[in-house]
Amino acid sequence: MSQSTRTALITGSGKKRIGWHLADALARRGYAIAVHYHRSADEAMETVDHLRRLDVAAEAFQADLANADAARSLVDSVLARFGRLDVLATCAAIWEPKRLEEVTTDDLRRYFDVNLAGTFVCAQAAGLTMVRQPEGGAIVTFGDWAVRRPYLDHAAYFAAKGAIPTLTRCLAVELGTRNPRVRVNCIEPGPAMVPDSVDPDERAAIARATLVGREGSPEAIVQAALLLIENDFLTGVCLPVDGGRSIYAGGL
Repeated sequence: MSQSTRTALITGSGKKRIGWHLADALARRGYAIAVHYHRSADEAMETVDHLRRLDVAAEAFQADLANADAARSLVDSVLARFGRLDVLATCAAIWEPKRLEEVTTDDLRRYFDVNLAGTFVCAQAAGLTMVRQPEGGAIVTFGDWAVRRPYLDHAAYFAAKGAIPTLTRCLAVELGTRNPRVRVNCIEPGPAMVPDSVDPDERAAIARATLVGREGSPEAIVQAALLLIENDFLTGVCLPVDGGRSIYAGGL
């Protein structure tokens, strides 16, 4: 593979969630893809096989992003394999309901370690690499629309995700002042991949809670991410992709 081939690292892209769909879209644009996973090794290899069938280079990389050294090593390993890094998308996250009475400080640390510190360390390492590249690069972080209107049973999750927009703006300034071609933006997804386990009545209520009156799709999130990656006049943007749910008081 030529070192001139654009390369994207997408954390949390082993399983068929948002990261998988973004990896697929970037592969179809000719990017080499670094697929990150934590425990889903089998799914990650299936993803790599799928991407290679699109006639692009792809490799799977394991890392526990709660471990800062592992997160840094992930970026180093991608650079050793591909020689460059043009896009980082931080899709990896943990999300589990828990009543406030049951949330511990260990829970809080876990969410901060994975969802916030993992994002920071990957973006720090990738961004400083992009600064040294004449072409720069693009980083897309992933927040959550509901940090503005948090719902029940996710206090630790929202505390960590709530810092992502500020982190995004800080990174945009820090990296952009070093190399104006490095840009950092944030997607704040809405209900784009509601789990199949959600009760049908609740699922219908989630759809009604958007202004567009329906659930979103992975494609909607990917289209927004591609805009932030490809539009070279966007940086420091935190974009809700939520069907209007973050501004609509008539829903849930």
